[in-house]
Amino acid sequence: MSLLTRGRAAWLAPWLWCMLGIASPALADAGCPTHELRVRDAQGQALVRLPMPEGAGWCLAWNHSVEGFPVHDCYRNRGGHMVLVRSHLPDFAAGLDHIPGRGRQVSDGEGGYWIEEIDEPVPGDHYRLRVGTRRVDHRLVRHGEPSLAALLDGARDCGAGRYADVSAAPVVVSLSERAANARVTVSLEALETANP
Repeated sequence: MSLLTRGRAAWLAPWLWCMLGIASPALADAGCPTHELRVRDAQGQALVRLPMPEGAGWCLAWNHSVEGFPVHDCYRNRGGHMVLVRSHLPDFAAGLDHIPGRGRQVSDGEGGYWIEEIDEPVPGDHYRLRVGTRRVDHRLVRHGEPSLAALLDGARDCGAGRYADVSAAPVVVSLSERAANARVTVSLEALETANP
């Protein structure tokens, strides 16, 4: 069974695609990606592996613990490094605000706001996360182009069985379904060239 498709796939409503689309810069040459987005459990076992070529991005989304609306932190692979590029906050609820000097706050047109141009490298290209319950639903989402299906399709010949079949690929990968109430590490990792 693929590490990507284990568990039930969650799907976002079509309006979320429009609201949260991330324009991707030109991606590196087609071919095998040199990096993967990986989520590992406390023992170091991979729970999720997604191809993440230069320029591609993803968001970590979760439901706010008080208000219940989705919050997004969006990252991109820049030169083999994980960089926080923007965040979406639907409200100024508890714990959500813009820190002056850290990015630029712009309206999302729906009563919330984006913090654009954060452009902060993540130290060591990884971070620890305590995954919330299904109510919080920490999840990885891929917006814009290339789609998750396109990333998987582009990498299918890079290592037999490494990635999920594109036809079975979810739009959203729920970490809460895989590791609720557990600590995981989210990382951008270089692929070993000798062992795809």
